[in-house]
Amino acid sequence: MSPDSLVHLGVAPTLAFLGQIGPLQWVIIGIFALLIFGKRLPQVGKSLGQGIVEFKKGLQGLNDEIESATKEVKDADPRKLDQQETKGPSVTEKRETESTQA
Repeated sequence: MSPDSLVHLGVAPTLAFLGQIGPLQWVIIGIFALLIFGKRLPQVGKSLGQGIVEFKKGLQGLNDEIESATKEVKDADPRKLDQQETKGPSVTEKRETESTQA
């Protein structure tokens, strides 16, 4: 059978000279990788772990900020919010003062 006929049958050849990669082949590939990258693998694993920890800390900090902001809004008295809005100059007043200063 040619490789083209295997593809037409729905069977894709995975590394035709090896056939399917079994557990023993994965162990051999792993040992080969350790021989090549052995000294650097612990450093890569450590930096990857530190990156994941920092990412989780960042997400937790973001979640904490969102929760505190929503809690402040829920706990705020609507009357106080209205008073704070009326204390400052309105947008039109700011524009008028800017135009008169220019």
